[in-house]
Amino acid sequence: MNYSEKVLEHFMNPRNVGEVENPDGIGQIGNVNCGDIMRMTINVAQNRITDVKFKTFGCGAAIAVSSMVTEMAKGMTLEDAVGISRDDVAVALGGLPDKKLHCSNLGTDALKAAVNDYWCKTGHPEKVVPLEDDHSEHDTETGASCCSSDERGCGQPDDGGAA
Repeated sequence: MNYSEKVLEHFMNPRNVGEVENPDGIGQIGNVNCGDIMRMTINVAQNRITDVKFKTFGCGAAIAVSSMVTEMAKGMTLEDAVGISRDDVAVALGGLPDKKLHCSNLGTDALKAAVNDYWCKTGHPEKVVPLEDDHSEHDTETGASCCSSDERGCGQPDDGGAA
């Protein structure tokens, strides 16, 4: 597979790795079919993402995507951050092989899930946005919910669904 220089750079030197201390929002997305799991944590002040970090278990493209999404989202308003599309991420990375485009969905959806979590925790479930894909690592068996929305990312247990 041919990866762009930007993908390789973000894979070899990922930005914003780890977890935000005392996060305001947590989003964890996984896809057992490809084995990638992404977790994003955010801090928010005055409706802007002031800090964002990720942990990714997956391929090089998944790591690069997570790194790029955090770079794109930092400093954005919440509404602008949830507007980041998989195509935006792929373009910012100089392209992704067709077989790896699903990674960009996972990255944007982990961010959206974290923002959705924040909106639910702060009493704004009406702002929750749908995710681009249906991911299968969400914890629905516990029935844990932070609000009454049926959208993914807005019903995560307090630990973000971590196993």
